[in-house]
Amino acid sequence: MDDVDFARACGYSGDSPALLDAFSAIRHSGIAHARQDHARRKALIDMLKQSELLLLAALAPALSEEEAIEDAARFIAFWRNMPRWRQERRLTDLHRAKQQRLVARFFRRYAGQVWAREAA
Repeated sequence: MDDVDFARACGYSGDSPALLDAFSAIRHSGIAHARQDHARRKALIDMLKQSELLLLAALAPALSEEEAIEDAARFIAFWRNMPRWRQERRLTDLHRAKQQRLVARFFRRYAGQVWAREAA
């Protein structure tokens, strides 16, 4: 998809070069941001692959991946029902819950394979 197609997909129907450049900048910035986030998540997962104890420490106080996923889902639902001013103050907790949910889902799915390879 090129930049003009991206602008059309976003609902822009004009042909202003300045606005097309702006859509291009938004698209490329978003791609770079997504790559940066992926690299950060991969580094975290690679660090936690070293041992099951590191994973359990990252998920604490949950005792398993399932419990961590439930806790994160509960907090995210709780956060969505907060007033806006309180949401802004608890934004770091939301990021932590989403990260914990991502880690727990990954290890729920792949933990057996990961540690079997490490043991071999």
